[in-house]
Amino acid sequence: MTFFLPVVVLWLLSGASAKVVTTFENQCDEFFVNKKTPIIIPTPAFQNICQMLNGVVYYATLYDTSNKIPLYSAYKFEVLIKCERPNAWYIEPQLDDNNAGADMALQCTKDGGKQALNDDYVNSHYDKGHLAPVYQASSNQCAKATFTLTNAAPQNKSFNRGQWRVTEKNIANYLNNNCKPYTKYIVTGVVPGKKKIGKNVTVPSHFWTEYCCLDNNNKCQFSQGYIGVNKNDPVQQMNVSALEKLLANLYNFTSFQLFASSTKPTRKRKIRF
Repeated sequence: MTFFLPVVVLWLLSGASAKVVTTFENQCDEFFVNKKTPIIIPTPAFQNICQMLNGVVYYATLYDTSNKIPLYSAYKFEVLIKCERPNAWYIEPQLDDNNAGADMALQCTKDGGKQALNDDYVNSHYDKGHLAPVYQASSNQCAKATFTLTNAAPQNKSFNRGQWRVTEKNIANYLNNNCKPYTKYIVTGVVPGKKKIGKNVTVPSHFWTEYCCLDNNNKCQFSQGYIGVNKNDPVQQMNVSALEKLLANLYNFTSFQLFASSTKPTRKRKIRF
């Protein structure tokens, strides 16, 4: 089974400035545990986005312009509140125009270019599935910032509104009640599948997420991983090591690590993209 994802994610981030950037380092790397940014097998299709709305960075996303979906979004969990759900979806102007402003913006074109648009989801029978979710947002502005199509991938409607939604809520409740002394990091990603909707927007085969409760010694006191097939099946809960092994197989790598390591993972075999 081959997926078009030549990327290895080590773990999470937090932000300083915001826009499409060459590297997360010194830009919005504080959303990553210990500021350890992802090790990426270079490809021009991958774009680093410090997700900014009204001049404030709320999370970071690695976006795949070839598949027109995010590979992952990384963020911090602050507090459990009830946020309003906006109706409008944004895009990232800089993906298609280097001279555009750093803020995400409302869609003003029907030409998708390097990113998915609302029209791609029309009559597709898929939801715009958040990676950084509304339920885990710490303010109404943060919730609004999650409504960008660079933070969404086609998700089975029943899965999005059922098993995956329950998983997001359970994680938020656990972190809110059990990790109060610690800094709480989350990264949520997808495994690109083979199906397309709209103008070549890839439907993920899996959605996955994991968290780390980081103590003052920069160690994860609590961590857990979750993964689900993009249909209305139960979400699997497992330790981070088990999730790493499963993702290595799905991404076709010899190894895959969500936490920082001095060893650079490699592919099992050549991936065509």
